[in-house]
Amino acid sequence: MLLEDLRRDVCAANCDLDRHGLVLMTWGNVSGVDREKGLMVIKPSGVPYAELTPEQMVVMDMEGTVVEGQLRPSSDAPTHLALYNVFRDVGGVTHTHSTHATMFAQAGRPIPCFGTTHADHFRGEIPVTRALRKPELEGNYEHSTGLVIIERFARLNPKEMPAVLVMHHGPFTWGVSPAASVVNSVALEEVARMAAGTLSLNPRQEPIPTALLDKHFLRKHGSGAYYGQPSRAHA
Repeated sequence: MLLEDLRRDVCAANCDLDRHGLVLMTWGNVSGVDREKGLMVIKPSGVPYAELTPEQMVVMDMEGTVVEGQLRPSSDAPTHLALYNVFRDVGGVTHTHSTHATMFAQAGRPIPCFGTTHADHFRGEIPVTRALRKPELEGNYEHSTGLVIIERFARLNPKEMPAVLVMHHGPFTWGVSPAASVVNSVALEEVARMAAGTLSLNPRQEPIPTALLDKHFLRKHGSGAYYGQPSRAHA
C-alpha cells in the first residue's frame, strides 16, 4: 500500500474534523501531499467519518489521476491539487462547511480581525474570493475554485494567512501537514464565531490596531517567535 504513514495521517485528520464538530454528515475533507513522490492522499467521497480507515484514502498524482484506491476521491480534490501546485510550502489542506465561517462566505464578507485570538493565528482579516463566473461554473468547477483562491492570494502570503472563504461556498485552510490544516480550520471557525458575536454587539466595531495584531502574530509565527516551550537546545 502506497504512503501508509500519510494515509494514516490524512485519515486521522479527517476524523478530527468530526471530533471538533466542524462537519455534518460528510461535508468536509482533508488531504495531505508527499512532495518527493508527487502524490496526494485525500478522503474518499461520501464515506462517513466514523467509518473511515487509512486503507480507504485515495492516492492521486498531481495531475489528478487516481494512482491507488478503490473509492472515488472527494469531489473537492481538484481544488486541493490546485492549491498544492501553487502553494509549495503547504503539506495539508482542509475544507469544511463549518457554520460561522460559512456564514461569512455566504455573505461574501471577509472576517475582520477584532482581537488577539484571531491575531495569534491569522495576520489580518480572513479574505473572501470573488464569485465564480458562469464559464468557470460550467467548466471544471472544482479546479476553478482553486484558481479563484490562488487569484485572491496574488498579494497575500499563504503562510501568514492559511485560510480563505470561497464566496457562496465555504472555508478552506492549509498548513504544513494535514493535522496543521485542521488546527487552522478549528481556529478559523472559532474566530468567525467570535467575529459574528462582536458584530452583533457592536456593528461599528473597528479592527484590532495593526501594532497589536503584528505583536501577537509575530511572537507566535515570526522571527524570534517565543510562543510555547523552548527546545531542548535552548532550555
